[in-house]
Amino acid sequence: MKLLEGKVAIVTGAARGIGEAIALKFATHGAHVAFTYVSEGSANKAAELEQKLISMGVTAKAYRSNAGDFGACEALVNDVLATFKQVDICVNNAGISKDNLLLRMTPEQWDEVMEINLKSVFNMTKQVIKPMMKAKSGSIINMSSVIGEMGNAGQSSYAASKAGIIGFTKSVAKELGSRNIRCNAIAPGFVETDMTSYLKEGEGADKYKAGIPLGRFASGEDIANVALFLASEWSGYITGQTISACGGLNI
Repeated sequence: MKLLEGKVAIVTGAARGIGEAIALKFATHGAHVAFTYVSEGSANKAAELEQKLISMGVTAKAYRSNAGDFGACEALVNDVLATFKQVDICVNNAGISKDNLLLRMTPEQWDEVMEINLKSVFNMTKQVIKPMMKAKSGSIINMSSVIGEMGNAGQSSYAASKAGIIGFTKSVAKELGSRNIRCNAIAPGFVETDMTSYLKEGEGADKYKAGIPLGRFASGEDIANVALFLASEWSGYITGQTISACGGLNI
């Protein structure tokens, strides 16, 4: 059973990690996928993913686009509409971490995290709600973090940006529910990606896993499964919620 047959999804920051897993999961369930990457160094990886998605029998296209830039997001969504004709799902996944103690954090470091993690969610949501409102249907999925719920030393900027996403998600859900547009967030814990590769082995990994009731880090597919649920009609009566996909880390 394909849950997203004929739907069109935009996934930001999908050249690797969670975004890549979501793009692949959506394609498996019949969605056509437009996805973004931002750095020139990710171009080859993005091209490989594009071909992999196309081989799964869907339309797919990689776009080099900075989600933190409002004009770039406007151009992106216009390009996607020209090619795919509709936007049914938007996954705001682009994000970075610039960890530093507040005492040492520079304004530039703070601003960069806010621009990519939080402003990008505004930028993309602002653009995709136009075609969604016209269609009177849509699902927006914002990637928060368990750190946005719990906080963490050395991650004040990251935590603030991810907490902001939760508040934004609730507000958008209230604004757009009457138009049958749903907006939800996912708050992953530790996920096995490039960003957490340094935690995979040794005492550091064991320390973090000891605090997770399920005793392991998430895979990209674990998070992609939650995104699939929120994108599909299986979650048709769910909006304004944050699903903490963290193995119980926050309990």
